[in-house]
Amino acid sequence: MNYACTLGLRRHVFGDLKTVLAKASPARSGDMLAGVAAASEEERMAARMVLADLPLDRFLQEAVVPYEDDEVTRLILDGHDTAAFAPVAGLTVGEFRDWLLSDAADGASLQALAPGLTPEMVAAVSKLMRNQDLILVAAKCQVITRFRNTLGLPDRLAVRLQPNHPTDDPRGIAASMLDGLLYGVGDAVIGINPATDSLPAITTLLRLIDDFREQYAVPTQSCVLTHVTNTLRAIEKGAPVDLVFQSIGGTESVNRSFGVSAALLDEANAAALALGRGSVGNNVMYFETGQGSALSANAHHGADQQTLEARAYGLARRYRPLLVNTVVGFIGPEYLYDGKQIIRAGLEDHFCGKLLGLPMGCDICYTNHAEADQDDMDTLLTLLGVAGINFIIGVPGADDIMLNYQSTSFHDALYVRKVLDRRRAPEFEDWLERMGIADFRGDLLPQGEQQALLALAATL
Repeated sequence: MNYACTLGLRRHVFGDLKTVLAKASPARSGDMLAGVAAASEEERMAARMVLADLPLDRFLQEAVVPYEDDEVTRLILDGHDTAAFAPVAGLTVGEFRDWLLSDAADGASLQALAPGLTPEMVAAVSKLMRNQDLILVAAKCQVITRFRNTLGLPDRLAVRLQPNHPTDDPRGIAASMLDGLLYGVGDAVIGINPATDSLPAITTLLRLIDDFREQYAVPTQSCVLTHVTNTLRAIEKGAPVDLVFQSIGGTESVNRSFGVSAALLDEANAAALALGRGSVGNNVMYFETGQGSALSANAHHGADQQTLEARAYGLARRYRPLLVNTVVGFIGPEYLYDGKQIIRAGLEDHFCGKLLGLPMGCDICYTNHAEADQDDMDTLLTLLGVAGINFIIGVPGADDIMLNYQSTSFHDALYVRKVLDRRRAPEFEDWLERMGIADFRGDLLPQGEQQALLALAATL
């Protein structure tokens, strides 16, 4: 089916819905690399005008990636909740944007609507929005998850403590972990990206975090971000697995390149639930995503990278995860060229994930060969904080010495907490007060007074 729009004396024709979505996207290097981006600002505006007039239910009739060819498409369409969709079923994409920005779209109505939205619908409406629109709507969405603490409550912001080490040295990891806890970081998860996928090394890291957590009764969860098959093997060996991690994408073929399928994720989710390690909840999955992953695997099916990113969220919500984060600038400038593109992508991803009912976080990051710097990350951090992001990443000095990229630091978390008055997960905040790390308001005590954990430093 063709879609067309006339601007001035020129008529713009788009061959299918996938093309409309791609041409309507804000400019980014990945779509240019894929050959799907608009050739001009005029063409981009024409595509947006077409998109604004499309009925939302069109996305239930025309798939971006064919139903018969793609598992993710089948999961999205087969799992669609028509009753939840009913309140907006008669709207166009443009009318849906207007409703989302209105006072009628409050937290309760957005939560009820989430199962009725498909990823393509939320990707489409995001393409009609300015940055402030993405922030305003996302700030109205609250997604609460639980394992050993409660994440996503109003006016709360959690931080993943990421104590990576280039050789998986337990002493180096323990030092970074201690450093982060003394800064009040780690309520989202203590999560290590291992330098090796060796099962003995992974088990050692899992036991390192778990022994420390149990010794000091830290109300948080641990995760070693290895492939899901390694986590399943670790569970079989009796390792203390809290969360199952996996990188996922928006098409069956990109997930195949990652070595995963819905059946494998189903198995891992069931295995983690069977362990029963959560104390206040049972959200056991942790997913990471990123715009450009499908294109880098030659698995994008001619679709734009932001729409495919939203489709990854459609897969993720099947598992009621504790955490989902977009590693927004990690893949490189081939996909998000500069700070402006990274900022826009981060806001899009957060908006789309939250609207689909996911507990969204963001690794606010860039690689050293991108046209971006830490000032850009400060801007995105602040904007996402205003938008009500569930969690961010905390890396010593903002420089991950194992993955070789720039993220956000423990100090950055303190900044955004202070300027936006964002507190930690309540159980973790209470623990910080009991340990003499922070006062009852959540403010850190002077380092010389943090005696309980500082005693550990002499043993490292």
